[in-house]
Parts: sequence; structure tokens; C-alpha cells
Amino acid sequence: MTRINNSRIIYRYSIYLLASVLFLSGCQSKNTSRDRESSPSKAPRANDEYFQEISSAIGLDFVHSIGCNEMTNIIESVGGGAAFLDYDQDGFMDIYVSSGKWIDGFSKGEKPEKAVTNHLYRNRGDGTFEDVTRKAGVGGSWYSMGVTAGDFNNDGYPDLFISNYGQNVLLKNNGNGTFTDVTKKAGVAGANECSVGAVWLDYDNDGFLDLYVGNYLSFDPTYKYYYAPDGFPGPMAYDAEPDVLYHNTGNGTFEDVTQAMGIVDKDGRAMGVGAADYDDDGFMDIYVANDHTLNYLWHNDGGKKFTDRGTMSGTAFSQGGEATVSMSVDFADFNGDSLLDLFVSDDSYCSLYQNMGNGLFSDKGIPSGISTVSAQFVGWSSSFFDYDNDGKDDIYKTNGALKHLYGQEDQLFENEGGGKFKDISLQLGSYFQQEKVGRGACLGDYDNDGDIDVFVSNLNDHCVFLRNNKGNQNNWITLALKGTVSNRDGVGARISLYSGGKYLSAQKRSTTGYLSQNDPRVHFGLGKNEMIDKIVIKWSSGKVQTLENVKVNQFLTIEEK
Repeated sequence: MTRINNSRIIYRYSIYLLASVLFLSGCQSKNTSRDRESSPSKAPRANDEYFQEISSAIGLDFVHSIGCNEMTNIIESVGGGAAFLDYDQDGFMDIYVSSGKWIDGFSKGEKPEKAVTNHLYRNRGDGTFEDVTRKAGVGGSWYSMGVTAGDFNNDGYPDLFISNYGQNVLLKNNGNGTFTDVTKKAGVAGANECSVGAVWLDYDNDGFLDLYVGNYLSFDPTYKYYYAPDGFPGPMAYDAEPDVLYHNTGNGTFEDVTQAMGIVDKDGRAMGVGAADYDDDGFMDIYVANDHTLNYLWHNDGGKKFTDRGTMSGTAFSQGGEATVSMSVDFADFNGDSLLDLFVSDDSYCSLYQNMGNGLFSDKGIPSGISTVSAQFVGWSSSFFDYDNDGKDDIYKTNGALKHLYGQEDQLFENEGGGKFKDISLQLGSYFQQEKVGRGACLGDYDNDGDIDVFVSNLNDHCVFLRNNKGNQNNWITLALKGTVSNRDGVGARISLYSGGKYLSAQKRSTTGYLSQNDPRVHFGLGKNEMIDKIVIKWSSGKVQTLENVKVNQFLTIEEK
């Protein structure tokens, strides 16, 4: 279904003037009206929609804040991310979500009566959540954007790295429901940069997760020169800030190895950051989606250094040969040829980079059908996932205006096979007719029913939670990896699955989409296949593990042997 609708566009923009007048009176109260802890009794029954919006009913009362009641600078437009993680290791996915805050001399509106913080929601295992932010000690007083979870000390509990406007934060999971700020000891605070995206990876395969932090720009709140209708100066009005690569020493500390590893970032304004082994040489590479400048594809040269192959690989620019307003990146083998492909969202056509082998990619945005229906939207978080468990990777994309609090509808692209995708959003539920200022999103199976649900963080607005009501009508399997020689999270492990003549592949990653992280378990849709012939796991240590004749429709924990 083509989403370009002229009457719809005219209507949308006709209400923007009215919305801007009404916004000042309603925004501030909205940010403080629901910041109390809640404990719902049970989740609502499924309706006839494929994706049912149930956030308030299940205790997810988070409201993102840019700090005040109007958006007046580019930092506020970045928004926040969210992560699925099982922080208490009870088998159910919890949610951590980040927010901005009011800053003197930075925020132009009135200071809210109540302080706004990040939030941690504990999954109660009955389809509802409870707010455990205070109990866990993870609210903080930061202006936060990205969040990524990783077990940096291999103790079996996921830790949290939070990228901020200002110094970053590393929260160590104590294993008892609380976290401790170990930023200073670990040495990952940074130097008051504006850090947006970040990703965990074990770049040298030593069994410990390292950290790449994408820095944005050096914001100057006193700079006033800009084109008035834009609202505020754009990213090219400010100097870029270089990214940082931290090596995990294995004793709770990190060392800055950016220059030693050949990372030279002179003009990149990083937004989304992701890591995967795109050429299957056994070492994870890094992709950086930059705002208005060419994107980086840092090839990992055997764990010894990195070389930027963005331009030579065909992934630095869009299909039009331009450096776009790139937001996020995700990896998947969308066409089943065993090669990891990339989807990069931006403010217009977006890019679906098909891996052609030999280090080369071809942008299939237009022939796939994605670009045409993306053009009228500004895309932010985008993730591959198999929403209907048919064995093909689909794409979820959040949308929202760049410099104004104008909403746009989110999109879901169904993989039809043969390299084609179709926007079927309007067929999947009433939520996809709503206009939100979408930013970060995390995807995962929160109720352990075998299909993937969606959490969306909206700029200066209530969050959204979409429960998948029908995806488990097809068969599936979900794998939880536990490294022993490799890093405990199994990040970097390559999985090949064979079932009824169908071949599927994936790689365990950390950060996915924009500022966010999906369910750490690896999910495969299997269609109507009732048995898995073989699962082959190639761990980052180099070990290869094979399982045969595996039953479908189960959560399977696999420990490296």
C-alpha cells in the first residue's frame, strides 16, 4: 500500500500552526502528570489488532522530556532511547528508558516543578511492569540520550552505559536489584561531549566487551545565526566531536584506544552506532550513522586496528550519492544469502544496503519499495525483526519531525521476499494512524509468548507499547547465548539455522536501531516448520557448536562449550 497521500499531508501541515499554539499550555503539565509509580493488576485482553497499544494499562507510564515546554535547540531534538534487558535474570525482559532534563542556560522554557529522570521498569512476569527506578538507583540527574546494555565484567548480570549531553555514565549491575555508578573507576565518562549512540562489542575477541561511543557536536547555546523557519541552528553550525573507542582491560577499567586503533573522526556527527561482522572474518566491525556527513564503516583488521571502508564499500552515502541526515543502523540477512545487510534510516529515502560480498554493498532502497514510502517521513529508530514469524526479516521504523514537535506515523515494512518490502502499517492496528514524534525504540518478546513486541520513546511525550497479538500463530525459536570463553553475552556469535529446507542466519549484537537495544535473546520465525534440523553457532572465540533435531516454540539457553 502506497503511503503517499496528498490530502493527508495537507491536513497534517494545516494543523501544525494550531498545534504550536496549543502546545505551550499543555506540554509542561503532560510531562509531570504521570511520573508516579504504578502497579496494574493485569494486562488487557487481546483485541482484533495485530499490534495493540497497551502502555498505560501495563504500568508503562514513562513520559520523555526535552527539559522544558518548547524545543529550542538541536540537542533537544535528539531524543532518547530504550533498552530491553533482563536486569534481575528472572527470564522476563525489563525496560530501561532515557530522558532529558531542564538545564539552566540551556533550556529556554520554565523549569518543571518535578525533576524528570530516566526510568527502569521491572517486568512482573504477568504482562505488567512496575517502576523500580528509585529502588534500583538508576534515575540519575543526567541529560540522557542513548542507552546500551552489556555485561562488561562477565558476572552474569547486564550493566548499563548511558550516553549523555555531558559526562556519560556506566552503571554496574550488583545482582541484587540495584546498580552502582562505576563511571569514574571505569574511565568512560568522556570529557563533557554530547554523546548520542554507543555500542558494546568485543573487537579483539579477548572475552570482554569493549565500548564504542559516538559523539555528536560541540553545542554552543549562545549561537543564534539560523534561518528563522528552521527554529534553531542545524548540526553544521557546530563543530563535530570525535568518537571514542574504549578497550576493556578485564579488571573493571577501560582504556581509550581510539588513536591507537586507527579511528580518525574529524568531521563525523554521530547519531546511531552499530556493530556486526559484515564480512564474516571473525571480527566485529562498526558502522556509524552521521548527521549531514558521510557515514563510517570501520572495518576491524584482525583486532589490531580499524580502517574506514564506508566510501569504498558503498555505505558512506545514500543511493543519490549524498551524505544524508542519517539516524540509525541495523544489521540482518534479509534475503537469506548468509551475508549481513544494513538498513540505515534518514530524513528521506533511507538506505537498504544489500551485502554483495567482497566488502561491497548495493543500496536497494528504491527497488525494494522502501524509499518511495519513506520519502514523506523523517525516520529515526529502525530495526529488523520478524513480526509474523514467517522466517523473513521485516523492518520497524519510528518517524517524527526534525526540528519541531510535529508527529508522524510509524511504519512497518513487511519482507515479501525477492528483495521486496511493503508498507503494511495501516493493516496492523489503529496506532499506525497516530502521529507521534518518534525517536528511540526497542523490540522484544516481553510476555514470552513467541512473538516480538515494540516499545517506542516519543519526544517530549508519553511512551508507546505495542503488544504483538498474532505473530505466534507461526512457529518460532528464541536463543539465549551464554559465553564462557567468549564474552558472557555472546555478542559477536554467528548463528546459522536449518529447518525444513529453510536457511536462516543472524549475529548476536548489542545496540540496535536509534539509541536503543532490542531483546538480547536471538529470535527466529519458522513459519509452519515443526522441527529444526540443525543450529550451528560460531562463537567469537572461534569455537563452533552444533545442535540437531531441536523442537520449535521454545526459549533455549545455549552455553558455549
